[in-house]
Amino acid sequence: MTTDTPTPSPTLNDEATPKLSTLDRLLPVWIGSAMVGGILLGRLIPDLNDTLDKVKVDTVSLPIAIGLLAMMYPVLAKVRYRGISAELGDRRTMGLSLVLNWVVGPALMFTLAWVFLGDLPELRTGLIIVGLARCIAMVLIWNDLACGNSELGAVLVAVNSVFQIVMYTVLGWFYLDLLPGWLGLETQSLDVGMWPIAKSVLIFLGIPLVAGFLTRTILEARKGTDWYEHSFLPRIGPIALYGLLFTIVVLFSLQGDQILDRPLDVARVAVPLLIYFTLMWFGSFGAGYRLGLPYDRNTSVAFTAAGNNFELGIAVAIAVFGVTSGQALAGTIGPLIEVPVLVGLVYVALWAKRRWYGE
Repeated sequence: MTTDTPTPSPTLNDEATPKLSTLDRLLPVWIGSAMVGGILLGRLIPDLNDTLDKVKVDTVSLPIAIGLLAMMYPVLAKVRYRGISAELGDRRTMGLSLVLNWVVGPALMFTLAWVFLGDLPELRTGLIIVGLARCIAMVLIWNDLACGNSELGAVLVAVNSVFQIVMYTVLGWFYLDLLPGWLGLETQSLDVGMWPIAKSVLIFLGIPLVAGFLTRTILEARKGTDWYEHSFLPRIGPIALYGLLFTIVVLFSLQGDQILDRPLDVARVAVPLLIYFTLMWFGSFGAGYRLGLPYDRNTSVAFTAAGNNFELGIAVAIAVFGVTSGQALAGTIGPLIEVPVLVGLVYVALWAKRRWYGE
């Protein structure tokens, strides 16, 4: 039994804009420059890795935490929270997203890890750990850039967060121990409690979510909706992309040596990741299109399904196997491949919007 799909409320993304900003128009250039700049920065300052890693929020380096929070706050400030209850009532969309995220995604990553990294158990385990961590951060950026539904994106991220707290350890046991044992493959244990996962969710989703909600509630009451959406939001919007670029620089500066010193391992992990992100996005978008989902809702489902929570994946790998382990290396390669691939898929989504949705 399904309910009717809620009629999406208009957002800033729906309004025609005569010209993209320089930041938006040249985003692939900025991201590429941030990657190169991060690697060079790590090489030029040998102790930068240790310096940046000394101060942490939970198990994530403080600079990365700052970048993530900066990315998510403007996007969550854009959400019209009064429309969220309608999103929760759309059983068809919610059901599709849950199946893609918690059945298809982990199973696909498990399969790709064993096909491409069967002889490298550390990297294989690290890749599976990443596949189990569903995205709760960067997906909001991709959804926003591709003109997805902000309210639905926020709901899907929140639902993924709850499922992540409850199911991450269970799925880790299933895909690393139980299922390989059934198939006669090598097994691996994953001892991770629910509280470390809950802390990650509370920090990286809870803080910007509360900040975004309070910002909209207070400023709308004082200044009105028109001022909030047409004056305030455009001013804070670029902060999300600045946060993204800052995060990329820090990530690549921290992992530049690993990337340059172990290029073959990076390449071997990159191949299944490329296949994973591509199959998940196109499969999700195609399924949503066949179900008749409007573009903005279909886009939110596709990017939520394709992205992964690299903060959690890296934190788990480091906590269980150590910072210099192959599992941790596989976790750090995840976002290095995910960022450029999903940026490319943003442009694919916008093309599909014009091609198949007539917009």
